[in-house]
Amino acid sequence: MPHQSASKQLGSNAKRLRSQMTDAEKRLWQVIRAQRLEGISFRRQMPIEGVIVDFAAPANRLIVELDGSQHGETRGLACDAARVRKLQALGWTTLRFWNAEVMQDLDSVCRKILNACDKEHL
Repeated sequence: MPHQSASKQLGSNAKRLRSQMTDAEKRLWQVIRAQRLEGISFRRQMPIEGVIVDFAAPANRLIVELDGSQHGETRGLACDAARVRKLQALGWTTLRFWNAEVMQDLDSVCRKILNACDKEHL
């Protein structure tokens, strides 16, 4: 799948976010980068239609978002729901995981990602 063009500002923001990844993002990235997870190709901090998603597997139309505590608040929940609806309308599936889930049970997170991509389980 070819890279989508993004505004310079959005591209700049994505680059900044790649250099300031959270511990949970770094941990998951080590497992999914370079097609390490059953050959699935992921991109990190990828712009899609005006939003930047944490991780995306374009060939599988899968987005993986990692959430901190702010996502559990009313405003965060509403914003996340709107993003999911927008991306779903574009044909993407979004999986959301809490940062703590990635840090404490990475195997389960990876199994859910593989399941969403119809891959064999670990």
